[in-house]
Amino acid sequence: MPDQEQADIRLQLAKLRQEHEDYDVAINAMTATGCDVLRIQRMKKKKLVIKDRLSKLEDQIIPDIIA
Repeated sequence: MPDQEQADIRLQLAKLRQEHEDYDVAINAMTATGCDVLRIQRMKKKKLVIKDRLSKLEDQIIPDIIA
């Protein structure tokens, strides 16, 4: 994988990790204030989608090594 492509993926990873953390903070705040349960569930679903995208990008950078 070319260095520039790998750098772009690492940048995307950093952005997604920050977004994932932001959702985590928002969900905790919403839970603490007693916000609508449906809204919290939607936020959690979005957070899971971000986590899936993170996993796919990490798999592109770290190759599978068959032992």
